[in-house]
Amino acid sequence: MDKGFLQAGNPRTLLAAFLYFDVSFMVWVLLGPLGISIAHDLHLNAGQKGLLVATPVLAGALLRVLAGALVDHFGPRRVAIGAQIVVIVGLLLAWVISPHSYVALFGVALVLGVAGASFAIALPLASAWYPPQYQGTALGIAGAGNSGTALASLFAPGLAALFGWVNVLGLATLPLIAVLIAFCFLATEPSGRRTGSGLVTWVPVLRSADCWALMFFYGVTFGGFVGLASFLTIYFNDQYGLKPAAAGTCTAFVVFVGSFVRPLGGAMADRIGGERALSILYALAAVIFAVIGMGLPTIWLAFPAFFLGMLVLGLGNGAVFQLVPTRFPARVGILTGLVGMSGGVGGFYLASSLGVARQVTGSYGPGFLCFAAITVTALVCVIFCRRRWVAGRDRIVSGANASGAL
Repeated sequence: MDKGFLQAGNPRTLLAAFLYFDVSFMVWVLLGPLGISIAHDLHLNAGQKGLLVATPVLAGALLRVLAGALVDHFGPRRVAIGAQIVVIVGLLLAWVISPHSYVALFGVALVLGVAGASFAIALPLASAWYPPQYQGTALGIAGAGNSGTALASLFAPGLAALFGWVNVLGLATLPLIAVLIAFCFLATEPSGRRTGSGLVTWVPVLRSADCWALMFFYGVTFGGFVGLASFLTIYFNDQYGLKPAAAGTCTAFVVFVGSFVRPLGGAMADRIGGERALSILYALAAVIFAVIGMGLPTIWLAFPAFFLGMLVLGLGNGAVFQLVPTRFPARVGILTGLVGMSGGVGGFYLASSLGVARQVTGSYGPGFLCFAAITVTALVCVIFCRRRWVAGRDRIVSGANASGAL
């Protein structure tokens, strides 16, 4: 790693942001890895399974906007501690009450959505400590906490088989509590943080076409990542007949690669530009998910395809967030909330659409083909934005040179 990066910011706070993000994402998608056990107990069909595992993703998406505004007003460290306490208490209550009904599980999904809002808290905490030339790398490291989704896939199905899925909700509070304690000691509130002025500050941001572009870009990359992280355990079990533990392990491997290449995506964007990086990655994603949508007969073909697909999406996540502080340096908190929200909405769409596709057509293929078409649309949009942004930077440079000549 660049020596200048290690000296430029606050490594302790960056570590705290990563750990907080990691365990929060672990519980955010918890219903996905538990979905096979829950569906068996409650006799759910494919559409119900898809909606259930997608609901925490949507709840987290909506709550990220609120979290981003709170971060701008109170600071990321304080908001992180408060949000973590809410999730811990909510999971403990769910464990005690033992929600053995489909409707009651949507209350659990709302609590898990609070954990999903951690995105809009951890990234501003990391971003505030690093200069512009290291934003992609810093945000990539903090954002690699989405590896928590892999931990859920790896351990939750096996624990559910041993102790029951309700008890897994209680067990999930143990790492949350441990990280909360560590976070309180490691994290430092940014000293130069700007104080936000409430919801009114969202209006000029939402009027910007750049804001909507970034939201769409992240809705594709992160939406694809978290939608698959939530649904693949169910998919591998249903499509290829894998046992829950094996399906969870396969999901964990592909999610791990998508998580840990995120810093590489940020560094790649720092080096060649976020727009150029996204152009390459969207093109690759379109091809990969089109192939998946056309049908792969065995797990031995499907697994490498999903592995490559998640790798590309993970790189794209880091590349998108390299653009956020460069396009909106004074509104990182709000933009993180808005862009993060769009990522969650994208994840809700993908997970729920796969369930609906299976329920209506008997195949997951149409859901993946639609997602491939969306990535093609994102490719066209990022090419257009790149031309406009490059032209804008050239005008600024020309104006600065002319002023210097005078």
